[in-house]
Amino acid sequence: MGNVIPVEIEQELKNSYLTYAMSVIVSRAIPDVRDGLKPVHRRILYSMNEMGLHSNKAYKKCGRIVGDVLGKFHPHGDQAIYETLVRMAQSFSLRYPAVDGHGNFGSVDGDPPAAMRYTESRLAKIAELMLKDINKETVNFGPNYDDSMTEPLVLPAALPYLLINGTSGIAVGMATNIPPHNIAEVVNAIIAQIDTPEITVDELMKFIKGPDFPTGGIIFGREGIKKAFRTGRGSITVRAKVSIEENKNNREVLIVSELPYQVNKANLITKIAHLVKDDKISGISDIRDESDRDGMRIVIELKKGAIPKVILNQLFSHTDLQTNFGIINLALDKGLPKVLDLKSTIQAYVDFRKEVIYRRTRFELRKAEERSHIVQGLLIALDNIDEVIRTIRASKDTEEAKVSLMAKFGLSEMQASAIVEMRLRQLTNLESTKLKDEYDELQRTIARLKEILSSDRNVLNVVKEELIRDTEPFLDKRRTEIVEREVENFEIEDLIQRENMVITITHRGFTKRMSSNEFRSQGKGGTGVSASSLRDDDFVEHIFVASTHDYVLFFSNKGLVYKLKVHEIPQLSKAARGDTIKTLIGISPNEEITAILSVKDFETANLNVFFATRKGIVKKVSLKEFENIKQTGKKAILLDESDGLIDVRLTDGIPNKLSIPRSFDIEGLDKTEEGEENIKFSDDDKAFLKTIYLKDDEVNKYILKENAPQEELDKLFNILKTLGFGNDIILATKRGKALRFNETLVRTMGRATRGVCGIRLEEGDEVCGLCVLDETSVMLLVTDLGYGKRVDPDLFTPHGRGTGGQRYYKLNEEKGEVVAVKQVTESDDIIAITSKGHMIKIDSEHISMQGRNASGVKVVKITQPDFVVSIARCPK
Repeated sequence: MGNVIPVEIEQELKNSYLTYAMSVIVSRAIPDVRDGLKPVHRRILYSMNEMGLHSNKAYKKCGRIVGDVLGKFHPHGDQAIYETLVRMAQSFSLRYPAVDGHGNFGSVDGDPPAAMRYTESRLAKIAELMLKDINKETVNFGPNYDDSMTEPLVLPAALPYLLINGTSGIAVGMATNIPPHNIAEVVNAIIAQIDTPEITVDELMKFIKGPDFPTGGIIFGREGIKKAFRTGRGSITVRAKVSIEENKNNREVLIVSELPYQVNKANLITKIAHLVKDDKISGISDIRDESDRDGMRIVIELKKGAIPKVILNQLFSHTDLQTNFGIINLALDKGLPKVLDLKSTIQAYVDFRKEVIYRRTRFELRKAEERSHIVQGLLIALDNIDEVIRTIRASKDTEEAKVSLMAKFGLSEMQASAIVEMRLRQLTNLESTKLKDEYDELQRTIARLKEILSSDRNVLNVVKEELIRDTEPFLDKRRTEIVEREVENFEIEDLIQRENMVITITHRGFTKRMSSNEFRSQGKGGTGVSASSLRDDDFVEHIFVASTHDYVLFFSNKGLVYKLKVHEIPQLSKAARGDTIKTLIGISPNEEITAILSVKDFETANLNVFFATRKGIVKKVSLKEFENIKQTGKKAILLDESDGLIDVRLTDGIPNKLSIPRSFDIEGLDKTEEGEENIKFSDDDKAFLKTIYLKDDEVNKYILKENAPQEELDKLFNILKTLGFGNDIILATKRGKALRFNETLVRTMGRATRGVCGIRLEEGDEVCGLCVLDETSVMLLVTDLGYGKRVDPDLFTPHGRGTGGQRYYKLNEEKGEVVAVKQVTESDDIIAITSKGHMIKIDSEHISMQGRNASGVKVVKITQPDFVVSIARCPK
């Protein structure tokens, strides 16, 4: 019998359990901080690489892949391996999937994947970066489970997989739950830490805003993110993205377009249905899943009279439309499980990549030096080819030939072997030249590699450069929005990101908003993209750009004004027709919207709304008059029966250098016109005016002298400003006439007034544009046939109100009549829209500056009977 060793059962259980626990922690559940992978993920990727299943090769059956992994590296059951493989291919599970799957790999509804004998897969392009340079001695290999072959203990990981894809796992006594992040933000943070090693976690948070989940959603508050980044542990609140719309029955509906991470859509819908059935949530009449390949869409239809905000709060409270994601940044660091803050996680990755670059560079240097040594021997042989041939022919065997060559020419055994094995074709002059070129190139390569190895900074520069280059194809925008306010202070606006939106209203009254980012810039002459799905008898009549948090004032052909927040207008796709404006504001059946105006607030002093009508009537009303507007609207202007409102603009009453008049009726300063009070100047001001405005007897006017000194112009400017001299206005007509005058010529009036004559129109002409001049913008016009140009406002001389104006466009049948005139800067984009709903976004710099009489250049390619109906300025 063998020896019996007495052991205390308590100690034995303790030791055995710790051994088991460490095995689970190290070998199964916890990822390595260096490559971000658990052993099973690492083995799947390595096995697929060994099988040659690269992104440019054919797919292979998943059963074959699972069998290879199971037999060679991971003997823990085929189903466990397949489940891991499936998750690595799911776009709703991984922010950047590592496996390119072909077939049914499950769904966000919790549908199971097809059996492994039906599905196929290969490596995704991003996974190939995880295996980059693995055959260049960059990482250590160890024996597999049966010691029959080796496997990598870590992958080279040319991208920060742990941060961009995250992971979760439950070990013994500990767990990890790392969220995914946006790759562009992570790369920028890594570069910042390489450039500034002393950077703090808070400074890194300027680059990494927070988790970025593959399913989108909205994160409320930053405190949980800050705590997780600083300590490695934290909790964040994630909500679904929900918008409020109206259906064709004028009932309000909630549209869920994005869910919190890892929420099962089918289970969520079932849960909501049970809550409605049990009367825990009232006000919901129907719930439908209208999701398709274009995206998620859960429609929750509300009962008449239900308050959407109340229903939303109930849903957030009782369902997974709001979840908490607990962050535990636990990973293996040098073989030990550690909870790491953001900086430590990045530093561990940077240190690992530095080691990989060192090892790869040493490998490449050794190979280059070995090849250089051989090429050097071959060159020696070529220089002494006759003697080499005689020596080889005189030898009885290869070994004797090598010894003789080594003795005669001082060669190494490696060089002698290469010479003996040299082919006859290498004796040609061409091959000799190739060898010399190869030797020179090898010397340059050796010098470059030695330069890299000469300092840590050089190695880190390589790490940074390769990270930027390798990840560039995968950089994308955030999917998960982050709202500053904590969820306890929830308001409906917190669900809406502050961004520029394109608002459109059709002739039949359908409206919607779209992000301005949906329209990519094109060169002039482009054909645009479809912006609406319209009926044959409808076309887009108005287009406007405003922030989601701005107010929009809607002015109608009846002279009424209505008010909405931009985010209250439904956000729809470019192809959608939109919702009728009558469901959003209390507009009457025979009323149409003719002008819109965006306003940030109503508190700014001295702001006025300046009106212009088709018949040339103008009017100025204080903006504060429109702060309190009922659902049924408020009177804004009295209109003649044959007239219509063309545009409204904000003015601030503050002049700029463009507002300085070029001529002045100094003799008539104290006179009044049409009972209106004129500007009052002091005697000193009048005396100064007569020094800078010189009398021209031919035209009997005082004209501003040419090349007036800047100090005199500044003094004139200050006089005008003190006396309330305001913005300059330009009214433009469709037949090419424009009048420039100062807004002070139009006194501030009440809302229920008609206004005064702004421009004298020729027969058949009408106003098509209103500009309030400033020092940074120019005029831009577009004709109905797609021609346009930019015009410097300085080309127009200020005149009195009610005069005929000056020519600004040479009327041309081939190029059409002017449909719109806007103010733009060089940093603006222009969105033009046609009667068939096509939009084109153009950089204003691409539209040439021309004189007043020019007819413009082709801006939009028009195929008749289509025509341009409007343009809008879109700040970049």
